[in-house]
Amino acid sequence: MNQQTIRLANGINLDVVDQGPKDGEALIFLHGFPENHRTWRHQIAHFCDRYRCIAPDQRGYRGSSKPQEVDAYTPDKLIGDVFLLADALGIEKFTIVGHDWGGAIAWGVALNGQHSRVTRAIIANAPHPAIFPKLLFTNRNQREASQYMRSFRDTANDGFIREHGLATFLEKETKWDNPSTSDPEERAILMRDYEDRDTAFGMLNYYRATPMAVPSMDEPFELPADFDAPEVPKLTIPTLVIWAMDDLALPPENLDGIDDLIDPLSLVKVQKCGHFVPWEAPEVVIAAMEAFLSE
Repeated sequence: MNQQTIRLANGINLDVVDQGPKDGEALIFLHGFPENHRTWRHQIAHFCDRYRCIAPDQRGYRGSSKPQEVDAYTPDKLIGDVFLLADALGIEKFTIVGHDWGGAIAWGVALNGQHSRVTRAIIANAPHPAIFPKLLFTNRNQREASQYMRSFRDTANDGFIREHGLATFLEKETKWDNPSTSDPEERAILMRDYEDRDTAFGMLNYYRATPMAVPSMDEPFELPADFDAPEVPKLTIPTLVIWAMDDLALPPENLDGIDDLIDPLSLVKVQKCGHFVPWEAPEVVIAAMEAFLSE
């Protein structure tokens, strides 16, 4: 997939795949951590005959701008990048598609743009912003699965990362990576990306800039008295949620109550599949998207 560099109005440069008919309905694909636009390679190849498929390497990744300041990665800036990218490409309305961190950004894009520019949302294994913060306090499975976020945020690890690289750090701190499920060539691309130290800290800054609290395992499993529940409006555009049920980072409890927050909602559960569902079960994701987009 060929990329072009797009300069946004905020000064950020994004390397972007823009494939398919320019007058076609636009699908904007957002990848998650710790990947790149190729997360969606199967889906883009399938849909680009009819849809204009846009897939950036988001800020902090690969050849895109990699500011090193933590506050350059606050959610408002990441969400803003998507709308500015659409502006730069002359796209007024679009369907937002996201996985993992890309899904977290996609939730924000959909919620902010549902009455203006975002016509539909497709989210794969990315927790809803009204559910996830509560689970971190109340659900043992989710809190335990998210302890790696505390390590990602701890600047005491920066020396180790600079010396040994991001790949070694991820191997040390995470449990959800399964090399046996990934294509060796694709994994080699990621390993090369991880060697760049600016990329490493750009990627980790997604975690460092989020205001979300991740309690330690010895704190009570209850909402604190001062818990500030995020004010999240109901999502009222057609939304497809695809959830791989064997995700070690985001257990299925993230689906509890989601039908109260989205209307209309389509939900597809993918059995015997781990976190990286766009390429672990590409045909299932494509089939779900086909059915949803054709409605």
